[in-house]
Amino acid sequence: DPKTNLNPRYTLESFIVGSSNELVSAAVQAVVKEVGRKYNPLFIHGGVGLGKTHLIQAAGNEIAKLYRGKINVLYVPSEKFINDVVSAIRGKRTEDMKKKYRDVDVLIIDDVQFIGGKAATEREFFYTFNALYENNKQIIISSDRPPEAIPTLEERLRSRFKGGMVADITYPDYETRLAILRAKTQEKAWAVEEKTLEAIAAKVQRNIRELEGVL
Repeated sequence: DPKTNLNPRYTLESFIVGSSNELVSAAVQAVVKEVGRKYNPLFIHGGVGLGKTHLIQAAGNEIAKLYRGKINVLYVPSEKFINDVVSAIRGKRTEDMKKKYRDVDVLIIDDVQFIGGKAATEREFFYTFNALYENNKQIIISSDRPPEAIPTLEERLRSRFKGGMVADITYPDYETRLAILRAKTQEKAWAVEEKTLEAIAAKVQRNIRELEGVL
């Protein structure tokens, strides 16, 4: 969707919940029901390929669907946010940028660790964060590590990130991996023998993206 940047393919229905992501999944469900009031910000962290992007985009899609477009959602990978800051400074259009990011009801930022150490971007993100937070607008953030482990992050941003709910996605257990493979074969209408799925689930243990790739 060009307005929200969300990929409609990512839904909560297609997100397989297991012991590794139960807490995060419950937090997302709570945020969807009480946008801006339950966990704000919601900071999700975990290793590569564990479903963070799927989950945060699914949250955005669910909010957009549930509230029938009355709540403005914007999903942005952090590289896009950085590029927007650079363009705004270069083109002296910082007001346009402020309007774009502060007129939303739900801001979803993916891979926030990349803004660490980029002073102008951190400053702009800090002011954007505050403007949204003070108006009870929902902020959802993903990162490959918890706030305290982003070495170049400004302390004032780190404390903002820790002010809401910080939840992690860990490596999925065997049962969750098998459930993901079964769901994927069903979605693609592929006929794959159960013992093949079991072999893949046993072999690929740390990355859901790799799990699906092998399948």
